[in-house]
Amino acid sequence: MLSQKELLQLFKETRADSEMICSYLETEDYVVQPIENVSPPKWHLGHTTWFFEEFILKKYASDHKLFDKNTAYVFNSYYESVGDKVIRTNRGNLSRPTVAWIYDFREFVTSAIIDLMTNNSLDDEALEVIEIGCHHEKQHQELLYTDIKYILGNNPLLPKYNDEFRENIIQDFENKWINIPEGVYEIGHKSDDFCYDNEKGVHKKYLCEFNISNKLVTNREFIEFIDDGGYEDVLLWHAEAWDWINDNKINCPSYWHKIDNNWHQFTLNGLKRLEPEAPVTHISYYEAFAFSQWKGMRLPTEEEWETAQEKFDWGSRWEWTESAYSPYPNYQKPEGALGEYNGKFMVNQKVLRGGSVATSRNHTRPTYRNFFHPQLRWQFTGFRLVK
Repeated sequence: MLSQKELLQLFKETRADSEMICSYLETEDYVVQPIENVSPPKWHLGHTTWFFEEFILKKYASDHKLFDKNTAYVFNSYYESVGDKVIRTNRGNLSRPTVAWIYDFREFVTSAIIDLMTNNSLDDEALEVIEIGCHHEKQHQELLYTDIKYILGNNPLLPKYNDEFRENIIQDFENKWINIPEGVYEIGHKSDDFCYDNEKGVHKKYLCEFNISNKLVTNREFIEFIDDGGYEDVLLWHAEAWDWINDNKINCPSYWHKIDNNWHQFTLNGLKRLEPEAPVTHISYYEAFAFSQWKGMRLPTEEEWETAQEKFDWGSRWEWTESAYSPYPNYQKPEGALGEYNGKFMVNQKVLRGGSVATSRNHTRPTYRNFFHPQLRWQFTGFRLVK
């Protein structure tokens, strides 16, 4: 666990990083919510601020007065035990509070947390919640990038976010297959560094021998799948996946556009010619599974991925696994509202491992268990194969 001094520095850096991400936006960009899974940027800024006020200042700062009585109602997300909230689909209807108000709220709470940590010796419980709050905000920083991309990528003008963000990092090395022998392997978070509760509970898992690719599947390979009729072959798809691609007319990864018979991709730098050797991204678990079937291979389980990860580079794409998101043996959900953070989502979702180009610094690790519903693809998601 970090010392109070180290944690104060992490808090300051984290708060500044969120505002840096939004510094490229126009005021109008802060309010848009095209679909339910994409929240307006100003809501992310408010929600991460409310978290610190709700779970730290209200409990540990005896003289704290709320910035506004409606912050919990507007910025609570899924913490049912905390109270009523604006429903998720209505976040884009909130023209008020204004963007300027949001930044005033952030400054108010940031200053109050800094004052609390500078002038008081906090117990381990308070420090632990502050650390969770920092990593919670780091998660929302990744959501800011991906939600901003969805907002701009669904604008008919396809405006760019900036010229600096690097989405497509080429895997400039030879494809090799890494052999992992059968055996019993330890899974789970083993150190005292920060992790979420869903990573805890080190346990042993027997794995059969397998070979895993050292490279992620590329755009070039995925084009071959498309050209071979992969999206039209019912035998490659799960039943509900087949319904999903047909109901939604899915025939390529998200953000792909065919212009003059050439594939282009909308990126945070604007619309660009598709880079064939870049890892494919913004695909669903359904598509990753269908591609692996087409190749006569499969996706790794999360235990296989964790066991093999030290032998390959990872971190440019969240990687779909074949594992359902479920609790580790002897998992104990934390008491109180923070117990709603992970445990209640352990149904009908797939685990992703690694991290992405949008993941905040010092946030991911080999045991990190991300999770999403199998049809979602607005995140920087990709995959590697096992045979």
